Formats: sequence, C-alpha cells, structure tokens
Amino acid sequence: MIHPTAVVDPGARLDEGVEVGPFAVIGPGVEIGFGTWIGPHAVVRGPTRIGRDNRIFQFASVGEDPQDKKYGGEPTRLEIGDRNRIREYVTIHRGTAQDRGLTSIGDDNLFMVATHVAHDCRIGNQVIMANAASLGGHVVVEDWAILGGFTIVHQFCRIGAHAFCAMGSMLTRDVPPYVTVGGHPAEPHGINSEGLRRRGFPAETIAGIKRAYRAVYVAGLKRDEALERVQALAVELPEVAAFASFIADSNRSIVR
Repeated sequence: MIHPTAVVDPGARLDEGVEVGPFAVIGPGVEIGFGTWIGPHAVVRGPTRIGRDNRIFQFASVGEDPQDKKYGGEPTRLEIGDRNRIREYVTIHRGTAQDRGLTSIGDDNLFMVATHVAHDCRIGNQVIMANAASLGGHVVVEDWAILGGFTIVHQFCRIGAHAFCAMGSMLTRDVPPYVTVGGHPAEPHGINSEGLRRRGFPAETIAGIKRAYRAVYVAGLKRDEALERVQALAVELPEVAAFASFIADSNRSIVR
C-alpha cells in the first residue's frame, strides 16, 4: 500500500491498511492508524500520531515545526484522531515547549483547502474550517464549530461549541457557544439556530439559548449582570450552562 516513490522513514510506524501515495514523505516519529490514506506529495513529520481512517490530500503539510521564534527544536507533538479530512495545502503544526507541547485534533473534522492550524491549538470534533481559514497559536475550537472561508483567529482565542463564524470573520476575542459572528472585526449576529436544528436540538432548547443570547447581547446589561441572568437560565436548561461557564471563563473577553 506504499507507492514505490514515497519516502517512509524506518522510524515511522504505519498500521496495516495505511496507503501512502506517490512522492509522499513520512518522517521519523510518525504513527499512522489503520485505514488512513496519505495522498501524493503530502508531508507528515513527527512526533505525530494520526488515528484511523483519515484522508490527507496532496500537498498537505502535517506535523511541521511551529512558526514560533521561541521554538528551539524541542520534541513537541501533534495528535490527530479518527476520520478527519485534511484537504490540499492544509498546514498543521506541532506544539511548542512554551505551552503544553501539543497540538491536538479530535475526530470527524473537515479542513478545507489551504486552512492553517498553528502550534498548540486544540480542535474538538465535527469542526469545519472552510477554505483558507487560519488559526493563530494556542487557539481552542470546540465541537461542531464552523469557520467560514478566510476566517482569521487571533492567538489564544476560543471558539465555543456550535458557534458559526461567517466568511471573512476577523476574530480577536472569544466566541461563545451557539453564537453566529461576522465582520472585520467580528460582531455577534444572533445564534446558530439552523445548525442547532440540524443537530437535533429541541425547539424549546433553542428558545432558551435565544433568551440567554438576548441577556448578553440585547438587554444592555453589564457583563456581570448578564452573566447572572444567564446562570439563572442555566438552572432550568443545561445547554445554557455551557454558555454561562464559557463567558465566566473567558480570558480575552467575548465578541460583543
């Protein structure tokens, strides 16, 4: 399953069923799980661990050194879960010693053409990054978030679960769960109602999330006042608890 023109280092560990295309390069310290396909001219450097049934398309660069001037060659890592699709010209970099030394990606994510995941980022599950969306270092993207094409995320930002960032969004602050944002700089534009409906959220739950959104973004309350109101709503609706805790824990402040 390894093309004769591919270069696979003897220190790499490939499970049975891994396919490596023409002129691909697999470096030392790379582990690849069953059923994963590495396309032609793709480059995977280690230490990197890739799970099962992933597809890494041509000219992708996975596990390269971080673009951080403080990086001094320390042995940092990249971990990728299962069933991810990493399209052409995607770049995903390992972590740095100044953080936890790890860039991590969960399961069932789609990274479209020319997207970039910088060092020490943490990507959850079922995330979509559309063409040329880019993350600075240390960014956290939670489950089911969607980043439209050419979205740019400042380092250390956090994007909550089920959030939606419109095409060309410029993010310098955190985006709470369920919220839709867009613009340069990004501003809030309601909740991701359609995405929540598609994922099976009941109508009453979506209505409760809308009430929480209005408390933060429409009622004209100060942050602490809005947070107190959202926390009260969370007592009756567990889905709002994630919204409340995200706002309480935000270090960069939220898009508002």
